[in-house]
Amino acid sequence: GKKPNGTKPLYHSRSSDKGKLLISFALDMVYPRRCPVCHDIAAPRGRTICRECLDQLVPIHGPRCFKCSKPLMGSEAEYCHDCASKKHSYDRGISIFSYGSVLSKSLYQLKYHQRQEYGHFYGRYAAACAGEQIRLWGVEVLIPVPLHPKRMEKRGYNQAELIAEALGKTLCIPVDSRLMKRKVNTRPQKELDYRERKQNMKNAFFLKGENRYRRILLVDDIY
Repeated sequence: GKKPNGTKPLYHSRSSDKGKLLISFALDMVYPRRCPVCHDIAAPRGRTICRECLDQLVPIHGPRCFKCSKPLMGSEAEYCHDCASKKHSYDRGISIFSYGSVLSKSLYQLKYHQRQEYGHFYGRYAAACAGEQIRLWGVEVLIPVPLHPKRMEKRGYNQAELIAEALGKTLCIPVDSRLMKRKVNTRPQKELDYRERKQNMKNAFFLKGENRYRRILLVDDIY
């Protein structure tokens, strides 16, 4: 029955939890998760990354650039060489890993070989490493950097959106994938130098509708 104030009593359903576990187990048996480092089925079964491979993904520790979050060689410096000499359009950035061979291969698999579970893994990892800082910034919304429609059609998903969704779900921050759109099918940034990269991105994006946010966290796989 109902309580005197008219509210229904709340019950915790163990059968519901068991059902979710069974569904998760069944999906893992049919579609086993791949390790983002070795790209084999994660071991032990059910993990998102092999226990032995976890040590190869080392998050950034120690002094960071105050602006972009890249590792700094000396503890006295506040900014990296780029941020000390160039003006950026954003207020602050935060990176989780340095870009090395292990990460580059992992992100290549995420982007071009349908390893969408890697995006979920990196989103949750980012929440664990940077969640406190993101909350301190008072971020209202996560906006993944969009793909051009042609590239989206070819790939079938946006890797930045996968990362943002897992990050937002973990930190309980909404994700808006509709506000910002890409109107220019730009060349890959890795093929260009600094000046060419700036020109490549010029007028490449537009807002579809009015921006109502004041504090936005843009999410992408590579800075």
